Amino acid sequence: MDEGGLSIALLGPLEVRRDGAQVRLTTGRLRALLAVLAVFAGDAVTVERLARALWGEELPANARRSVQTYVARLRRAIGRAAIRTTPDGYLLDVAPAQVDVVRFRALAAEAGRRRGTAAERPLVEEASRLWRGAPFEGVESDWLRATVSPSLHELHLSAVERRVDLGLAEGRHRELVAELLGLAARHPLRESLWGRLLVVLGRSGRQAEALALYERLRRRLSDELGTDPSAELRGIHAALLRPGPAEEAPQVTMFTGVAEPYAGMCVISGRADGGRRFLAVVWSPV
Repeated sequence: MDEGGLSIALLGPLEVRRDGAQVRLTTGRLRALLAVLAVFAGDAVTVERLARALWGEELPANARRSVQTYVARLRRAIGRAAIRTTPDGYLLDVAPAQVDVVRFRALAAEAGRRRGTAAERPLVEEASRLWRGAPFEGVESDWLRATVSPSLHELHLSAVERRVDLGLAEGRHRELVAELLGLAARHPLRESLWGRLLVVLGRSGRQAEALALYERLRRRLSDELGTDPSAELRGIHAALLRPGPAEEAPQVTMFTGVAEPYAGMCVISGRADGGRRFLAVVWSPV
């Protein structure tokens, strides 16, 4: 964001800066008012919508006058010129790059238009870097959480999944494991995310872990939603059970030769004549 003028960050804890200096908004309704105006930066927001965002269903006796009072207080904090009065409401007059939510949406849209080109990855990565936590932390507004947060979360996860796909195409699967494990834990029923996690684990040589996670997801889907994994997930599971040529399971061979008695176990692996891989396990209680 531009260090000059006003900058507002909502994709995580609320941060407001004016000419580079932090602005502290002392009341919850001032923060909520700014957040709503910032989400729609450049567009007018009606007094009715602002009132719903600030008070929910329990509106004050004179909602319009109460909104006007908070707007006046917010203007003193961030600058009078930043908020314009419109015929039926108010408008935050800032450049799109000065609000992270607006910037994020623009980057995600541009990445979609550049899909499959060299420009896509930098756009997706820049959009992802704007996220610092859950949207609207420190902002008390049920209206924002119910009407704005869900679409932002979905757009964010779609961008993450696309970034993962690009990383997989470049063979960077091991770099993605930790991030995907964390995301899957936070979104335990998002099958598209879990599918990518299973693929990344499989390509990282962690098939057993991937199979265990698939079984955990299958049980959760059955218990909580009464459904089975999607056809795509079942296909990924089948591929994990069917190793490719580079991951062909070693042939297990019993060792039947004569050896001096000893206590313990010995594992022997190698290649037999013809190049076939083998695994021999020798064990004796003696």
